Amino acid sequence: GMLINILKELKKNGNTIVVIEHDKEMISHADLVIDLGLYGGEKGGTIIYAGTVNGLKRCKPSFTGKYLRGEEKIFLHKRYLTQEKKQQHRKKTEKKSIVIHGAGEHNLKNVNVLIPLNRLVVVTGVSGSGKSTLLYDVLFNNFLRFRGRPVHSLGKVNSIEGLEHVADIVLINQTSIGRTPRSNPVTFINAFDAIRNVFAKTKSSRLRKMRSRHFSFNVEGGRCETCKGSGKIKVEMHFLADIYIECEACRGTRYKKEVLEVTHKGKNIHDVLNMTIDDALVFFEEVHVLLPKLQILRDIGLGYLKLGQPATTLSGGEAQRLKLAAQLLEKGQRNVLFLFDEPTVGLHYHDISYLMKALERLLERGNSVVMIEHNLEVIKCADYIIDLGPEGGESGGELIFSGLPQKLVKEKRSYTCRFLKDYI
Repeated sequence: GMLINILKELKKNGNTIVVIEHDKEMISHADLVIDLGLYGGEKGGTIIYAGTVNGLKRCKPSFTGKYLRGEEKIFLHKRYLTQEKKQQHRKKTEKKSIVIHGAGEHNLKNVNVLIPLNRLVVVTGVSGSGKSTLLYDVLFNNFLRFRGRPVHSLGKVNSIEGLEHVADIVLINQTSIGRTPRSNPVTFINAFDAIRNVFAKTKSSRLRKMRSRHFSFNVEGGRCETCKGSGKIKVEMHFLADIYIECEACRGTRYKKEVLEVTHKGKNIHDVLNMTIDDALVFFEEVHVLLPKLQILRDIGLGYLKLGQPATTLSGGEAQRLKLAAQLLEKGQRNVLFLFDEPTVGLHYHDISYLMKALERLLERGNSVVMIEHNLEVIKCADYIIDLGPEGGESGGELIFSGLPQKLVKEKRSYTCRFLKDYI
């Protein structure tokens, strides 16, 4: 709300403001909306609509329009269970919880907080209200010490009960999955081995006595040795930043000529790494060991990414969902508490719907999810809300509310309440 008022003041002073935004409230105040799509990646890049907000609401092809007019909604599927099944679900999950007593790190004011397990718990509050301090400095760092792991600093707290109920706490944030172009979606989820094995089993590969390692651009064998499999050559510039140019030996493909001559269904390894996940699911339909891993990426809305897309080109939201995909691929994972820090930042409502489905899968396996979030569409889906405030900094750090979203709308001191009541 404060940001909208600031932008309005800038506009009054004769300035022109261009904003990339997904929030309904922000979009509703726009004088001109430009909607791109229809999907992401190669299926995107088209202007679907340009005009007023009301016109966008009537634009049938636009995913943004569908969410604005209520045709599409964000929800957790279990909210549509029968009343009887809801009661059964509560009985199974109400028994275990983590209780934080006397959290006093930074601006937290001796806060006592209950975090129910096997639920979707959302931590809300204005910036600086103490959300990150509570989850990371207090809960996460003290859990590390509880498990005997190294930790730099502990958030001040009197005691924490119930840590023995969780097998592990996993932090999934929007930091990059790798600092070099050598990391990509298929290497991150350990799917590259299966792809290389497919090429190693071809008749052409066997005749050349090539093995799986020859189809890796990270090790000696089949990679281009001029660029060491990076596809680019670094050129050092005096008094200027280094620049990278395409390797002339492999023309950016990363591989030796003889490796690129090996094909599967008419495609070589370089062609495959440039396929989207959606296309690869069709291309490798007979490779049963690979399909579940690729399907997970499609299920969380990343089907438009290329298999070999460098990690350095991925957005924070894409990196976070890849981390989530890796967790979904872990077998037998139960009683894990997943921490998310504003996972919807940079995501369109259509992307958020995929994220919520993935969170649902984590919960169905007997895990717990706690997230810091400002998006009201997500907050309304919470099983339990922890609201901190009332302000930020020294004026924050108090527990304003904890409980069901429907009851938060009665809490007058909560800023979250003022906006959430229009969504419940």
